[in-house]
Amino acid sequence: MGRSKKTRKVGLIGVRKDPDFKPSENRKSDTPRPKKQKGKPAGSRHNVEQKKVSAKKGTVNKDPRHGSKKPIQLVKAVTPTPEQKKKYATPAQELAALEADQRLSDLLDKLDNDQSLSREQQAYVDEKMARHRILCDLLGIVEDDDEDDDIDPFADLDAININDFKD
Repeated sequence: MGRSKKTRKVGLIGVRKDPDFKPSENRKSDTPRPKKQKGKPAGSRHNVEQKKVSAKKGTVNKDPRHGSKKPIQLVKAVTPTPEQKKKYATPAQELAALEADQRLSDLLDKLDNDQSLSREQQAYVDEKMARHRILCDLLGIVEDDDEDDDIDPFADLDAININDFKD
């Protein structure tokens, strides 16, 4: 392939050569077009327009710089939520949770020490103890009374006669 020399082409690239051509009347080449406005005008937040005071007495000029007047809590307020019954998968889990209940154990300790309880505390103890009995019945757990501790377990052994088992 041979090398071709670069040339300048003279033609319609530069100026139009029509003698009848006139620039359009809409376009004024003497004065530049005004720029299209974008955004807000330059300034600072301290240059705020003051609105005219209206004749009403109840209206007050609001400063647009300020945001919401709604108070914001700096410390999270503790709201009492109603106690919802927890759902347990099995009665055994519910029984374990009931036996691990710290409030119930503290109230039962007070009862053991012959201290009085308020109505609310007594109702709580009664409710939890009733549920404990129901769960024990469901699981087949027999509660041993404290009165059975006084009986000697070897007392029944004396009643057995060995001679009854011999041939």
